[in-house]
Amino acid sequence: MDYAKPTDVIASMIDAGLKKLALGPRDLLIRGALSGALLGAATTLAFTGAVTTGQPLIGALIFPVSLVIIVLLGLELVTGSFALVPLARLEGKASWNAVIANWSWVFVANLLGSIAFGVLIAISLTNMGKVEVTGVAARIVAVAEAKTIANAALGTAGLVSVFVKGILCNWLVCLGVVMAMTSTSTIGKIAATWLPIFLFFALGFEHAVVNMFVIPTGMLLGAKVSVYDWWVWNQIPVTLGNLFGGFVFTGLALYVTYKPNQESISAAPVVAQTAAE
Repeated sequence: MDYAKPTDVIASMIDAGLKKLALGPRDLLIRGALSGALLGAATTLAFTGAVTTGQPLIGALIFPVSLVIIVLLGLELVTGSFALVPLARLEGKASWNAVIANWSWVFVANLLGSIAFGVLIAISLTNMGKVEVTGVAARIVAVAEAKTIANAALGTAGLVSVFVKGILCNWLVCLGVVMAMTSTSTIGKIAATWLPIFLFFALGFEHAVVNMFVIPTGMLLGAKVSVYDWWVWNQIPVTLGNLFGGFVFTGLALYVTYKPNQESISAAPVVAQTAAE
C-alpha cells in the first residue's frame, strides 16, 4: 500500500511549505517560469481537444497533464503555494514577510513563463501573423475576451463572479497538489492529482496562472482587450480569489482538522526571511 494517511499528508504539506521558503530567487524564477509555460502548453492542448472534437469535457480531461508534470518535478506554481507556504508561518517557522516574498517571486516567474510561451504559440499558430486566426487561435481570442470585457460589461457583478470562480478554482487546484501527497508511487500521484484538476477545468472556474497565458496570448492574436481590462476585470480579482480559496478552503481547513504532532513534522530550520529580502 502506498497510501498516506491525512495526518501524514498534512505533515508533508508543512514540510513542502518550508522547502519552498528555503529556495532562493533564482530557483523560484526558473521553476516558476517553467510552470507558467507548462500551463500554457496544457491549456493550448485542451483547447485543441475541445475544438477538434466539439466536446469541452475532452479539454478538461487533457488539461491536468500540466499539473502532473509540475507536481512530479517539484516546480513552483503560485496557486499551490497559496495553500502550502502559509502553513510554515502557522507552525511558527517562518515570517509573513518570507511568505509574501515567496509568493511574489513565484507570481512574477509564472507570469514571465506564461507570456513567453504565449508569444511562441502565437507565432506557431499564425506563422508569424501570415495565417488567419482560426481554430485554436480563434478559441484563445474568444476566451480572452470572455474573461475580461464580458466581465466589464457586468460591472460589479462581473468582479464578484470572477472572484468567486477564483475561490472555487484554487480550492480544487490545491486539492490536486495535496492529493499527490496521498501516494508514494508515481502512478498514484498522477491519478490523485488528475481528479480535482479535471473538476476545476470542466466547471470553467478561474485560475490566475492559466489566465496569465490565455489573456495576453489572446491580445497578441487580436483580442480586443486592453492591459487595463486584463488586470482589473480578471487578473487581480482572480488572483485574490485563488489566494482565499487555496489558503482557507484547502491549506487552513486541512491543517486545522488534521494538524499533526510536532514530532511528525520533518525537522527544518526556522525560515525568517528569504534570500530576496
